[in-house]
Amino acid sequence: MSREVSRRRRGGAQASAGPRRGATPTQARIVAVRVLERVERAGAYADLALSGALRRSGLSPRDRAFVTELVYGTLRWRGHLDALLRAVLDRPNERLEALVTTLLRVGAYQIVFEHSVPSSAAVDQTVRCARALGVSRAAGLVNAVLRRLARGHETIPMPSLEEDPCGHLVDALSLPAPIAERWLARLGPEEAALLAEASNKVPPLVARLNPQRTDRETLLEELRSRQPDVKACRYAPLGVDLGHNGYPGHDPAFLEGRFTIQDEGSQLVVELLDPQPGERVLDVCAAPGGKAGAIAERVGEAGRVDAYDRNPRRLGLVARSARRLGLVNLQTREVDATRPLPDEGTLFDRVLVDAPCSGLGTLRRNPDARWRFDEANVGRLVEIQQQILRRSAAALRPGGTLVYSTCTLLPEENEAVVEGFLAEAKDFTACKPEALPEVVQPLIGDAGWLSTWPHRHDTDGFFAARLERKA
Repeated sequence: MSREVSRRRRGGAQASAGPRRGATPTQARIVAVRVLERVERAGAYADLALSGALRRSGLSPRDRAFVTELVYGTLRWRGHLDALLRAVLDRPNERLEALVTTLLRVGAYQIVFEHSVPSSAAVDQTVRCARALGVSRAAGLVNAVLRRLARGHETIPMPSLEEDPCGHLVDALSLPAPIAERWLARLGPEEAALLAEASNKVPPLVARLNPQRTDRETLLEELRSRQPDVKACRYAPLGVDLGHNGYPGHDPAFLEGRFTIQDEGSQLVVELLDPQPGERVLDVCAAPGGKAGAIAERVGEAGRVDAYDRNPRRLGLVARSARRLGLVNLQTREVDATRPLPDEGTLFDRVLVDAPCSGLGTLRRNPDARWRFDEANVGRLVEIQQQILRRSAAALRPGGTLVYSTCTLLPEENEAVVEGFLAEAKDFTACKPEALPEVVQPLIGDAGWLSTWPHRHDTDGFFAARLERKA
């Protein structure tokens, strides 16, 4: 294995202290395997499955952190782990039971990435997990395979970026082949590899301060007393980088509504929309509510935000966040934006269309999204995006502003949707780049669209276009 690949492996994981070895498998490992099984077999979203499992587990904070690292790390590096396991297995991976494959991945992740966990403990605990989870018949296989991996994983060769770019992205950097091929075609090998590496890194927690209750310097000073590494974000004027430590949901400033967790790229979409005090704004596809809350904080009590979403459970998250932030001007409503929006004779000053998408800009936060990606679904998503954009545009007043945004990196979900809409909607025009808010100018491309990239800006990947309806 080359030094370059070894460096990339280490750079994507953060070591954490694993639980002590005991006579029985640690409960943390059992919880992690069960969460990964739900993601693999039932298509569950990792964040939801993990939060539910941790809530029911009764684990200590230290063990909860270990479960989180095992789940997200294994998902992040699944492709790379599978490549390593293929080299030490005596049969194709596909011939193994799904639960056995999951156990091997979790064990391999600890051996390769969790440097604070001795390889012998990782092997022993994975074997004990196999027995505890009802696959004792595979305990010998798990033991033999992981021992071979522990002895020789650093010498297993990986495809080089120079000779086999796609193979390198798939096996060394853990991307599914369809995504690797797309990124190579658009960015070329070197930048595609940088994007893949950035998508494998653990992202910082980022907060948006509530300007109705504090300012950035005051919040930074308060948070530094509890988290010394906190700092201002590079681009978002209300953004605060909390680093990788702590539990912000338990912080007094969070509980008292002085900040909300929101990626910097997501905050910049609202900066592009630029809502003003007293305006009435529509946010379609609003859940879980980060952008809706940011808009409501800006329009103030004299304004109003109507937050639509088709999912009533996720819409409840928007309302709960609004209560914590004290936003009485934010109203939620269950609406399917692919259909005609409620006609109440109201036209909005600004409309945000944060469309459902393939989510390929958020792989560092949602590593399971890469394994759910399906080429066949892209066309269906584009149709939904087009429908929502058309429906939402009808709710904008003449002279008003509309922002279309996604958290994906695919041109057909981004530029192509906007350009197709402008070709048919003659009463809409794209804002000129020089007329866009100054704070987003460094992130505006030649075509006038906002783009953020994990490897360029250390944010999630977002696309946003600001359009205006002619007066």
